[in-house]
Amino acid sequence: MRPARDWERARSIARSCAGRCRPPRTLADALGHALAEPLVALTDLPPFDTAAMDGWAVAGAGPWRLGGAGVLAGGEAGPLGRDAAVPIATGAPVPPGATAVLRREHGEADPGRDMLYERSPGPVCAGQDIRPRGQECRSGEPLLPSGTTVTERVLGLAAAAGYDRLTVHRRPSVELLVLGDELLEQGVPRGGRVRDALGPLLPPWLRARGAELIGHRRVADDPGPLREAVRRSPADIVVTTGSTAAGPVDFLHDTLRAVGARLLVDSVAVRPGHPMLLAELPATTDGRARRLVGLPGNPLAAVAGMVTLAEPLLRRLGGHRDTGPLRPTAAAALPGHPRDTRLLPVFLAGREATPLPFDGPAMLRGLALADGLAVVPPGGVPAGATVEVVELPGR
Repeated sequence: MRPARDWERARSIARSCAGRCRPPRTLADALGHALAEPLVALTDLPPFDTAAMDGWAVAGAGPWRLGGAGVLAGGEAGPLGRDAAVPIATGAPVPPGATAVLRREHGEADPGRDMLYERSPGPVCAGQDIRPRGQECRSGEPLLPSGTTVTERVLGLAAAAGYDRLTVHRRPSVELLVLGDELLEQGVPRGGRVRDALGPLLPPWLRARGAELIGHRRVADDPGPLREAVRRSPADIVVTTGSTAAGPVDFLHDTLRAVGARLLVDSVAVRPGHPMLLAELPATTDGRARRLVGLPGNPLAAVAGMVTLAEPLLRRLGGHRDTGPLRPTAAAALPGHPRDTRLLPVFLAGREATPLPFDGPAMLRGLALADGLAVVPPGGVPAGATVEVVELPGR
C-alpha cells in the first residue's frame, strides 16, 4: 500500500483528476446545477418606479386633490398632475409626474372635499417610498458569475431578472454500490447483522452536492459481482462503501486491479476514514472518463471520505466554483490525532464552533446534530483559536 496522502493533498488530487467539467445544457429546472455562463440581467430591477408602501402617489408638496380609482400592482396609471394624488398599492407602478408616495398612516383623506392632507411627522421628501427603476440592477449588468450553484435563491433572482431557462453544466452521473453482507435494510439489528445507515444517508447527500444519481444497489461480499458492477457501471463516478481496507472480505483493491484501474489515492492521513481511496477506471466505450471513490464502511468514516474525495471531485466535474471553508473560533479545545488530520463534528453558534460527542468512526449521533466538520490538524486546536470547518449539506 502507498503511504497515506495528506488530507489537503488528497482533496487537491480529487479536484484535479476530474478533468473537464460536463458540457452545458439549457434547462427550465436548473436547481442544483452550476451556471455555465454568467447570469446577466435581462431587464432593469425594478423594471419601473414602484411604490414601496401602501398609500397615495402624490405630486408636489400638498395638500393634494384626490382623483382616480387607484393603482394596483400589475396595473397601469396615467400621468399625475401637479398637487394631485391617487391611491396606490405596494408594488404598483408609480404614475408619471408623481414625486413621492405618502404612506397610508401618514395621510388623511377628506372624501367630501376630494382632498388629501399630510399627517406625517415631517415633510414628504422627493422620492420618498419609491423604489426607483434599476435600483437593484440595470439591464445587462452581471449578477452572478459562472460556476455559481443554482439554489432556490438563485432561481428567484433569475426569474426576477427575466429568465425562463438557465444554461448550466450537466450534473456528473453517480452510481452508489453499498457493500457488506452484514447489512440489514429494515428492522433492528439482529443475528450479528447491523442496519445499513449509508444507504439512506448517501443518496440525498450526493444529490445535494450536485450528483445525478443513476443507480443505488447492494452488492454482495463476492469478488465476481463486485468486479462486474464496477466494470459495467456507466456512471462518471462510482461510489462504493466498505471493502477499502485489507480484511478477509475486502475485495475492492483486487477488483480495481482486475478491471485495470489506476489508484490515485490509496488511504489518507485523516481520522476517521483513513482507508478511503480514489481510482481512475477505464473509460467508457464512447471515451468518457470514469472515477471510483471508495468510502470506508463505518458511517462517520464514510462521511469523512465524502468530504475528502467525493465532494471535491463532484464539484469540479459539475462546474461548481470552489467555496472557501468557514473559519470560526473554537469554543473549547478540539482534540487532535498525534499524526493525522482529524474531522470532528461541531455545532456552530455565531462565530464559534463547539465539539460534539459521539464522534467515533462508526457513530452518527454527533453528526446528526452537527453543522459542519472541523478540520483539526495533528495535535489539536486550543480554545479560542481559529479552525477550518467544512459545511454539511442541509445546514
